[in-house]
Amino acid sequence: MKKLLVTGSSGLIGSECVTHFDARGWEVHGVDNNMRKDFFGQDGDTSWNLARIRSCTQRFSHHDLDVRDRKQVLACFETLRPEFVIHCAAQPSHDLAASRPFDDFDVNALGTMNVLEATRLSVPESVFCFMSTNKVYGDAPNELPLKELETRWDYADESDHDGIGESMRIDRCKHSIFGADKVAADVLVQEYGRYFGMRTACFRGGCLTGPAHSAAELHGFLAYLVRCVREERRYRIFGYKGKQVRDNIHSFDVCRAFEEFYANPKCGEVYNLGGGRGNSVSMLEAIGRAEEAVGKKLEREYVDENRAGDHICYISNLAKMKTDLPGWGITKSLDNIFAELAAGLG
Repeated sequence: MKKLLVTGSSGLIGSECVTHFDARGWEVHGVDNNMRKDFFGQDGDTSWNLARIRSCTQRFSHHDLDVRDRKQVLACFETLRPEFVIHCAAQPSHDLAASRPFDDFDVNALGTMNVLEATRLSVPESVFCFMSTNKVYGDAPNELPLKELETRWDYADESDHDGIGESMRIDRCKHSIFGADKVAADVLVQEYGRYFGMRTACFRGGCLTGPAHSAAELHGFLAYLVRCVREERRYRIFGYKGKQVRDNIHSFDVCRAFEEFYANPKCGEVYNLGGGRGNSVSMLEAIGRAEEAVGKKLEREYVDENRAGDHICYISNLAKMKTDLPGWGITKSLDNIFAELAAGLG
């Protein structure tokens, strides 16, 4: 039986991977210590999601382990010896990182180093997928010429229509502390592929979403927005006239990308992973969709200051993904995503 180890296994992407591969007959081991609750309070608590995946899986084992604990991580890998590693554990908020920079670095950079080295020492032949972020590009995407439309910003040049490619630079720009620490992790994952010949890939995700998201104001754009509409919470829009654009990808389609890389691995590869042009939406457009899906009006306020290092318009160019991983594609549309979020899980 094939064996998978997932870090951050009670989170959005990690839990999707747990249920997906369990259903396909894998022995799945999850590493998670519910640090998200510590970061985001009760909204971020993932214990409900752990209970859910325990109840619907057959070959899943949970390990209450902190990726910052090098000794425990090394021992875990030496014992389990997985042939596939999906590393999703992270502090995911660039706002929170500024107030807790040591925690951010220790989880995102040091934690990734621990998982990488444990893989190299125990199972160097394993396939390693890292859930990176488009924040490694900092605010460099904001330098692309933009045009202001009625409900969104968009790229002014036709050559940029399909979005940001992997050639976008990652230095000489503002990242946020979170973005900088994820750069460190991203480059380490690449280096373990290129230097040690390990089969590693960085998936630079943008807005990852789905009903298993324990969303909070500081992280989880669409899921938190729908929660605010559903629970009649006040929602804050930060800058850019509410016209900032993101391409959104369902956790299932993220998981399928990892599965395709396992079938077609390379050494030290990088992919931009998002919903693409078809799943792009501005904040104003998302509010309208959320209100329609839930059947309630959102109470909102506008803060005339954008988040530091935030993107104005970010759409992932998926050309490289589709070329290297021909069995992969977007299966969940925005309509699907909003319907699932409105129905809810937790």
